[in-house]
Formats: sequence, C-alpha cells, structure tokens
Amino acid sequence: MLSGWREATAGRPWRISAKLLIVSSVVTVIGFSAICVNVMLDMRRGEKALARQTLENLATSIDADISRNIDIYDLSLKAVASNMLLPEINTVSKSIRQLILFDHATTAKHFGAIQVFDADGNLTIDASTLDPVPQNRGSEDYFTVHRDNPGAAGLFISRPMLFRGAYSIVLSRRINDTDGGFMGVVAGSIRFSYFHELFERLSLDPEDTITVLRSDRTIMMRRPFDLDIIGTNLNDRRAWKADNLRVGASYSGEGPVDSTPRLYARSGDSGRLFVVAGKPLTAVFALWQREALRIGAVVLVLALFVLGSAILLAREMARRAEAENKLEEMATTDALTGLKNRRKFDQVIDGEWRRAMRQKAPVALLMIDADHFKAYNDTFGHQAGDQVLVGIAICISDSVRRAGDCAARYGGEEFAVLLPNISATDAFKIAETIRGKVQGWSDDQATSTVSCGIASLVPAAGMDWSILVAAADKALYAAKAGGRNQSVVASLPKLSLAA
Repeated sequence: MLSGWREATAGRPWRISAKLLIVSSVVTVIGFSAICVNVMLDMRRGEKALARQTLENLATSIDADISRNIDIYDLSLKAVASNMLLPEINTVSKSIRQLILFDHATTAKHFGAIQVFDADGNLTIDASTLDPVPQNRGSEDYFTVHRDNPGAAGLFISRPMLFRGAYSIVLSRRINDTDGGFMGVVAGSIRFSYFHELFERLSLDPEDTITVLRSDRTIMMRRPFDLDIIGTNLNDRRAWKADNLRVGASYSGEGPVDSTPRLYARSGDSGRLFVVAGKPLTAVFALWQREALRIGAVVLVLALFVLGSAILLAREMARRAEAENKLEEMATTDALTGLKNRRKFDQVIDGEWRRAMRQKAPVALLMIDADHFKAYNDTFGHQAGDQVLVGIAICISDSVRRAGDCAARYGGEEFAVLLPNISATDAFKIAETIRGKVQGWSDDQATSTVSCGIASLVPAAGMDWSILVAAADKALYAAKAGGRNQSVVASLPKLSLAA
C-alpha cells in the first residue's frame, strides 16, 4: 500500500507543492493580519486610556477650582455665623456691623452678597446694603433644611435657582445660639457666570461636555449650557445607572442627557460637588481610525499581492507539473502499445516486491509472448506485426483492471503483467482470460495467439524479484514447448512446471 501511494503521488510533486504554497500564503496573510489587528486593538485601547486620563485630569482640575472657591466662600459664611453670636453685634452701628461680619472675599466677582435670615426666614442683614428690603425666605430649601434638621451642620449647597436676579447656586449655613438653638441662616450664592467663565478658559471641542453635579447626582451646571437640564437629578433617569459614574471609573456609551456616545471620566469625591468630563467616542478614536484605515489598506494591498503572486506561481507550477507528468508518461510508456515500458516495469516490480516482503503477501507475474510472431512479421510486414502487438496490448489492458496491476511491453513481442497480492490460481485465470481474448480477436488463430507463463510467490528475506521473473519466463518457455497458445504455472520454489 505504501509503495502504491508513493507510485500514485510520485507523478505530481509540483501539484502538491503548489497547494502547499497557496495554503502557506493564506496562513501567512492570516497571521500578519491577526498581528496587525492585535496591534490596532492595542492602539485603540491606548487611545482610550490616554483620553480617559486626559478627561480625568480635566475633571479633577475643574473640581479643584470649584472646591477652592466654595471653600473660600464657606469661610466667609462660617465667620458670619460665628460673629452673629458676639454680644456687641447688636449694639454697634450698622456700618461697623458690616465690617465685623463681612470680609472682602464676598465681594469677589461672581459671588453674590451674603445675607442673614432670622429664625422666621426674614432678611435681617445684607452685605450689599445697610438697609435691606424686607423679604422672607422661610420656604426656600436652603432655609428649611437648616430649620427642620437641628442635628444638621455644615455647608448646604442648594439646587440651581434664580437668586437675587441671577441664576446661581446658594450656599448656606445654620446659625445656632449658645445653647444650640436655631437662630437663623446665613446664605450666599455663586452665580452661573463663574462656571461659564471657567469653562470658556478651557480648550474644548464643541461636542465635549463638562457636567458639575451635587453629591445626590443633581446637575448643577453643564457645558454646553441648557437651562432645561440644569437641576435635573440623574437618579430619576431609569436608563441611567449610578455605577456608570462611580468614583475612579469611566464609562463609554450614551450619556444620561443626550444620545451621543461619549467617553466619560469623573473627578474624585470631594463630598460636595464632583465633575464629569465627556468626549465623543468619534473624537477619541478619530486618529486611531485614520491610522487603522491606512494600515488596513496597506495590509490589504500586501495580502492581495501575496495571494495573487502565490496563485500565479501555483499556476506555473501546475503547468510545469503537467508537462513533467506528460514527459514522465512518455518516458515510461511504450509508444506503440500504450503499455508501460521495460524501465517503468522494473521500477514497479521493485517497489511491489519490497512491499509484499514487508506485508508477507504474494506477488504474481505473467510473462506473455506472441506465437509465431517473427514468421508473421516476415510474411505480412512490420506494420501488420505492429497491429498484432497493439491488439494483444488491448486484450491485456481489457483484462487487467486493478489499480495496483502493471501491464508492460517487456521487449519485442513479449509482454509482462505484474499482479500484486494475488495467488497463482487467480493469476492463471487472468492469463487464460487474456489468451482467450487474443484468440477470439484474431482472424488467423494460427498466427495471432499467445503463450503465458505464470509464477506467484511470497517474497522472503534474501530473495530478489529476478527469481519471480525467471520462474515466469521458464513457465513461458514450457508453454511454448508444449505447443503454444496455452498457459503454464511455474511450481515454486523448485520451479517445476505444471500445465
């Protein structure tokens, strides 16, 4: 079987190589493409990480600026709440009281004037005037949160609201008496103009967003500015999860305000306000997309070039293989009969002999010779003789059909048929079939008959296939000596002959 496979594949080595060339080219292209895809994905992750770090730094710097200003303003509120407990505060003149309670920090740009409300919410002191206009703020959340929560302390930042004629966020603190009782509220404001000016100083793209939120996720300010969004609480958005903006995390996708996919990064948790910076994903990956398209185009061109070159080379190799197969066939085929020639027969019998020796299987050989061929050739000429040889070859080919069988013109008017893995009895039947077909085909039975010698044995170590040829040849001579037009089987190993 192994030698048969070698025989089957020996005639098309270039065809196999062409297939391997194409397969290896495809594997190479796929490998390089996979490497390029992996590199591009790494670049994409790098672009995202860089954008996230940039957004985190931006959000942190904005948060620091806002926190610093709130702290400055809160110090003024604390001073007012503390100084309201001084016994002399109600005995001095209004102008002196203003100097005691209020510092210059509260007069800074974008800061609203500090106001003091009594326990009923009535305005008693206003940093902007000595004689404030009477008003009551007892219903505002920045007042009620301190009045209704005696245990609450610290700074309260209200929702965005219209305060003293300008949109602002109100900062307030509770004023307690010496016994901890509620005396009123001190409140001030930071106008929206502060945030607008802060955001304008930044170099941002039109689609970039900056959102300032209170600790309960209420939107205090947003860029781009939209008054309808200011004051909205994100906890009310069912499609938005609180974990999307947790501390130290980023989020990619649609935000809670609009449907534009963005990369969002949050500043640290300061306890009062925090900042979220967002950038459209199209802008984050714009450079990466250009590089990906450029590299992808180059890889595609190279892949097409490699595959095209491999296909062209494979076609040339296939043509060469076909030409070599034809040359090999011509070199191993008898030109007259179309059977294998002596050279090819010797190669085949050598391989089959080795295979049969390994597998301990029999090998049979038929030696066939045309009867009275020399006399026929001398009488009717060489062309008529050639026609006889072609007819005998046709009869042999028609009788030998197995893939492993080998029919060859052994020399002159002599033919050989190698029959692997077959007994002498079966080989004798095939020989008789061939002899009968030749006899039936011929119009002149006296001149167009054949004699057959048959030999079959199982090769053993130390034996050579020439033994099989010699045995079949002796059987052929025995057939001719016995009157021709008959088949004789050689008796092995003593080589005695049996008709």
